Amino acid sequence: MAEKRSAEGGAAAGRPGRRRSTSAAELERAAFELFERDGFEATTVEDIAAAVGISKRSFFRYFESKNDVVWGDFGGQLRVMRELFARCPDGRPIMDAVATVVVEFNRFDPAQVPWHRKRMELILKVPVLQAHSSLRYREWGEVVADFVGGRLGISARELFPQSIANAALGVAIAAYDYWLERPGEELADIMDRAFRDLATGFSVH
Repeated sequence: MAEKRSAEGGAAAGRPGRRRSTSAAELERAAFELFERDGFEATTVEDIAAAVGISKRSFFRYFESKNDVVWGDFGGQLRVMRELFARCPDGRPIMDAVATVVVEFNRFDPAQVPWHRKRMELILKVPVLQAHSSLRYREWGEVVADFVGGRLGISARELFPQSIANAALGVAIAAYDYWLERPGEELADIMDRAFRDLATGFSVH
């Protein structure tokens, strides 16, 4: 059980001195438990902070907002995605490279899948998160556009890199929606099928 805290996050009574320490991962776990029990909108930053025995002010050392808790270490994940693109062989066709990286980026250890499913259910199904999600989607798309622009020697803001980025994002979101409705299927397999369809221009046979 968490220690009892003062309003300012001081040490529990009878245990003076050291402040309660936590981690972003611990806050995330506590938040998801509260989201599942009480709902995302009904859960406050104060609730999350109290669940791990820290102050509201301490919460903001780890996350900028309650919305950001849902996304976890998204900046770190995007760095991983950039690294995957950086390792793509120069001769690999652009769409093949994009498909390979996005599929690999969405490949998870079986133990992580239930947790990731909870995360994506919130991101895709909680209306209040949609505006915040659009900012994250833009950051994701920038990684793809930067790769495409760099491969072609043009600005990532040009139409072609932006078109590829937005097409890839749309396919990825569609794959996630499909996956959430089919718990028995592998996310990476769904992503792979979706990007194969994109690569062929969604041709119907």
